[in-house]
Amino acid sequence: MSNWIRQFHRWTSLAFVVAVIATSIALARKDPIVWMSYVPLLPLSLLAITGIYMFVLPYVRRRSQNAG
Repeated sequence: MSNWIRQFHRWTSLAFVVAVIATSIALARKDPIVWMSYVPLLPLSLLAITGIYMFVLPYVRRRSQNAG
């Protein structure tokens, strides 16, 4: 499961970078597409969730090893 989360986090980071670039281009136009500013929020929220999971995982594993 942990390897899948890591791989998902990597691919989501790529999607986030593409979304930020697309948003920057869309907002730099003469007639900006304002709704594009919300596009990076979905990959960003997924990155936050998976990042927090990967950050906490070593502490949870260490605690379970010490308890058992």
